[in-house]
Amino acid sequence: MFDKKQLEKYDNYYNREYSWLLFNYRILNEAKDKAIPLFERIKFLSITASNLDEFFMIRVASLYDLVDADVTKKDIAGLTPKEQLELIIPETKEMMNAQYTTLNRSLLPALESNGLKLIKSYEELTEKQSKYVDKYFEREVYPVLTPMAVDSSRPFPLISNKTLNIGALIHDKKKDVVDIATVQVPSVLPRVIELPTEGDVREIILLEEIIEKNLNKLFLNYEIICAHPYRIMRNADLTIDEEDAADLLKEIEKQIKQRAWGEVIKLEIEADMDKRLLKELKKQLQVSADAVYKINGPLDLTFLMKVNGLDGFEHLKYKKYTPQPVQGLNREESIFDQIKRKDILLHHPYDEFTPVVDFIKQAAVDPNVLAIKQTLYRVSGNSPIVAALAQAAENGKQVTVLVELKARFDEENNIIWARKLEKAGCHVIYGLVGLKTHSKIALVVRREEEGIKRYVHLGTGNYNDITAKLYTDMGMLTASDSIGEDATAVFNMLSGYSEPPAWNKLMVAPIWLKDRFVSLIKRETENARAGKEARIIAKMNSLCDPVIIKALYEASNAGVKIELIIRGICCLKTGIKDLSENITVRSIVGNFLEHSRIFYFYNNGFEDVYMGSADWMPRNLDKRVEITFPVEDEDLKKKVMEILHIQLADTLKAHIMQPDGSYEKQDLRGRDKLEAQDFFCKQAMNTASEDDKKVVSRVFVPRTKSE
Repeated sequence: MFDKKQLEKYDNYYNREYSWLLFNYRILNEAKDKAIPLFERIKFLSITASNLDEFFMIRVASLYDLVDADVTKKDIAGLTPKEQLELIIPETKEMMNAQYTTLNRSLLPALESNGLKLIKSYEELTEKQSKYVDKYFEREVYPVLTPMAVDSSRPFPLISNKTLNIGALIHDKKKDVVDIATVQVPSVLPRVIELPTEGDVREIILLEEIIEKNLNKLFLNYEIICAHPYRIMRNADLTIDEEDAADLLKEIEKQIKQRAWGEVIKLEIEADMDKRLLKELKKQLQVSADAVYKINGPLDLTFLMKVNGLDGFEHLKYKKYTPQPVQGLNREESIFDQIKRKDILLHHPYDEFTPVVDFIKQAAVDPNVLAIKQTLYRVSGNSPIVAALAQAAENGKQVTVLVELKARFDEENNIIWARKLEKAGCHVIYGLVGLKTHSKIALVVRREEEGIKRYVHLGTGNYNDITAKLYTDMGMLTASDSIGEDATAVFNMLSGYSEPPAWNKLMVAPIWLKDRFVSLIKRETENARAGKEARIIAKMNSLCDPVIIKALYEASNAGVKIELIIRGICCLKTGIKDLSENITVRSIVGNFLEHSRIFYFYNNGFEDVYMGSADWMPRNLDKRVEITFPVEDEDLKKKVMEILHIQLADTLKAHIMQPDGSYEKQDLRGRDKLEAQDFFCKQAMNTASEDDKKVVSRVFVPRTKSE
């Protein structure tokens, strides 16, 4: 008999923030993996640093806010905000130590042995290089710098979030006093500077090293006692009162400006910083000892992404993959005619994003198109989709665009696009009060001989042509009448019309989606209890919704086989007796960022497949407008199921959750080697090649050793 009391035990869940740190460790493990090309390992280390920055600015900052507000509510794992900080702060310091150990002991020596050396100090420069650097400083750097001395008449300046700075103690010889000074390392200049060399090894130096060694030219008549780089992280979690905001756009603009000056929650310094300088920085920035992170190496490892981009080291990188034409899609024929014949499945980045762009571009100029409606969450800096929407409005079509202004760290970019679209004549809306609109949907209304016809694109990823080459996502183009009706209802709801009483096909958050997922899980549970085969496969970015996890635990107890593919956070535990023995969790970390959400339910042989924009997280299911849609075409359903099975068969990039919460790659002994992302790249290239030869495509299966 199932004991429901187990569902309420804190010990049966992982803390969300700790689970995220485990995810970042999985990325760090890729930086350590010597089987991966060296420059790709550098990229992975850079990603861990960027991830950790955002983690502090949002997640850690929000916990500090809760502690300051005396909130003691426990999380899913039974931890108060104070206890969560006590858990994760030591872990983050340990992670940063691991990052720099990987850099100093593994990556930098490997780089040098492969022809690229990072010069760490002026003492390593040759005479020729010293002259080059001095001239570079005087010509390129000096005119941009603003030295800021601090004394009784000049207060300590406001230091911007995430900027790199040089702090110094300077001795005024005339007054015989020691003051603190600071200089911002300008982000408008390249941080990585290549030096002239005569040998085979290329050499680079970081901009802060050049500035630090030339500080005497900025503070004339002062003695430089010491100088060290430092960097701060501020609370960047926006607090927006949407109910009282007269103009949401202006309110968010104001909050973006304030983000740069939020409370300092982290101070990064060189490990050997002079104690007197550190004392002054702590005082001026008002940080405690716990917020100080001593670092053995260059601050802000995101510079490694620039190193990754250096020319001449292509043999140390993955071969660049070019997205392939979508199978069976003819760019010479109207995309609407092709969608009307059959639903079209898109698997990015293996398939081109071009059909999505063409869908909007053709609609913009098609005289039969009456209206275009679309949601935009994150778009690229020079978005062809935004340009097409603007052109459509200029061509007299009814264009409605929901631009989500609250897309974190994309707020400023989205404000720019919103204004551009409004100037072009588009009707721009900003979503519903208190909710983010995270759904990915585009609707084209077209007049045809038979009457009005609706065409819809639905996806798991953003309408961003750049990230579509870097993230794995799914999309579907359809002319289904029932989905078209639902799409119209979605936009009516977003623009202010009351929500529909029911949906034909779409599952929409925040009102309906969670209940629908729970009912689908319970259906498998009931089938298992009735002795029928029952199975769930779910792929997503994160799982931390307690209602969903409890439903999965009950299903597992009933005998449902549950296979989860979760890239990041997972608060569910595996291997708990009578609770999660039938659940496996794997995380795939590869060259592309896994971003698609796919959900499979066996349904007593009448298999259901869904895709959508929502993870199984409270914020997605309760606080966002999300859309999950069915894949009903049998051929497309088989393709999606094949994608899931290939990912479940991945033995090279999949990390398997262990009962103790750790993740380990599989032991390859007796197993076939399969890397899902590599498999999909080759599959797409082979399919495109066969299409060129007009040969009927085949279903691909993994190669085995015997073959």
